[in-house]
Amino acid sequence: MKQFKAFGLFTFLLFTVMNVNAQQAISLYGGAIPGAKPTPVDYIEETTAREDKVVRVSKVTKPELYVYQAAKPSGAAVIICPGGGYGILAIDKEGHDVAKKFQQIGVTAFVLKYRLPSDLIMKDKSTGPLQDALQAIYLVRKNAASFGVDPNKVGIMGFSAGGHLASTASTHFADMKIENQENISLRPSFSILIYPVITFGIYTHAGSVKNLLGENPTEQQKKYFSSERQVTAQTPLTFLVHANNDKTVPVQNSLRYNEALVKNAVPAELHVYQEGGHGFGLNNKSTKDDWFERLKNWLQANKIN
Repeated sequence: MKQFKAFGLFTFLLFTVMNVNAQQAISLYGGAIPGAKPTPVDYIEETTAREDKVVRVSKVTKPELYVYQAAKPSGAAVIICPGGGYGILAIDKEGHDVAKKFQQIGVTAFVLKYRLPSDLIMKDKSTGPLQDALQAIYLVRKNAASFGVDPNKVGIMGFSAGGHLASTASTHFADMKIENQENISLRPSFSILIYPVITFGIYTHAGSVKNLLGENPTEQQKKYFSSERQVTAQTPLTFLVHANNDKTVPVQNSLRYNEALVKNAVPAELHVYQEGGHGFGLNNKSTKDDWFERLKNWLQANKIN
């Protein structure tokens, strides 16, 4: 308990000096990480960029939140989970670049650098990313006043495997995997899923399944992590974007999640583009339509922003 009190003071002091360019990151736990093993000496975080200029972060051992506080905050907040098949994080294209867009429209954004599943650093690698997502919601809600955020308007967003993580947090928020003595609600107020991995069934992304659950996952594990099978009336309202010609994560992932939301009377909006493939980030070059503009309209229509 003392650890969490000290961490609360630390984060408050950090929040007061945080600038809008997110030059600093907040440690997600401020101490011991639940379920962590001692980190091997040669397991070191790596940041790389290839010919496609996509910045990739791997071997994350110290999860963090990068804060993009809006200059004129509306009170809305979103936690962004970059994708990368649970093997890397496309931290700029599906993280920092997106946070800056939210900043411009008055939404305070938080880029989550979450731990990628690994037996080397986790006792149960399948729970590590979800713990980090839930901890991020906990921290933002707990310190909402410091951020100028309405605790009733804290949503989660994810791209590809990050979308799977966001959907998992949206359907398993009551499955307590972190310390939460204050009993703060971990249910996202809304979710935004961009070409998300949803199912661990026939239409899944095999690499995400293997990285999260290993070579031979049980049927129980696949059911737990198939978010379309976990939707209830309590699942938050959702905005989805996908492309019909996505060969990496088939469009059926978003279609089935949307169908489950409709079945449970959860408000949802789905945009399916004719083309775009996978991993287009903010810019689907196949169309003049801007999905972020559609998202802005959705946020306003639902009185979130």
